[in-house]
Amino acid sequence: MRNAPAVVLLSGGLDSATALAMARERGFSCYALSVDYGQRHRAELEAARCVARAGVATEHRIMRVDLAGIGGSALTDLSIAVPETPTTGIPVTYVPARNTIMLALALGWAEVLGARDIFIGVNVLDASGYPDCRSEFITAFNALAVLATKAGVEGAPCTVHAPLIRLSKAEIIREGTRLGVDYGQTLSCYQPDPEGRACSRCDSCRLRRAGFAAAGIADPTRYQPPVV
Repeated sequence: MRNAPAVVLLSGGLDSATALAMARERGFSCYALSVDYGQRHRAELEAARCVARAGVATEHRIMRVDLAGIGGSALTDLSIAVPETPTTGIPVTYVPARNTIMLALALGWAEVLGARDIFIGVNVLDASGYPDCRSEFITAFNALAVLATKAGVEGAPCTVHAPLIRLSKAEIIREGTRLGVDYGQTLSCYQPDPEGRACSRCDSCRLRRAGFAAAGIADPTRYQPPVV
């Protein structure tokens, strides 16, 4: 059904902007949800506002959750340095239970809206080893959504869609470019400067730069000047 409501988790990054465009192409009326969780890279929230406007979101909400109060991540604890070289295992930029919490918020809003669809831009191939970016996690959350909501119990459960989950970063960029996404408005960096310029050194920046190079598309990201 065209113009059916869908909640789209929108971080302001490259992947979520592409997920929003894909949901729009499928005919959904998109309700964009961003989460202010105490992240050090708060410039991404302004990027999310820009992406929501450009992506013609029906509504854009920013909800607050204090994940900094939990700690345990370089993205919420300024005393933990963001890695600037490749690491092994699950990196310190993993935020404990972040996608579980964000999807729970999206699920609640979707139920109020009468929406049966949620979109999230998780990606297992280009992710940094985060456990909540795997297809197994999405499958498990969909099972939870059936059991945990009035809509699910009454036979109209909400489904979480992860359309990017098996795509490479280059494939995501090509798809977003086809859909007219302005990646110059997005921000993927874990430690942007006060002007919102990306560092070019963190894991997220490296993946982004490599993706544009592999896609053969010019990278529109505003990067900080090289450290001398």
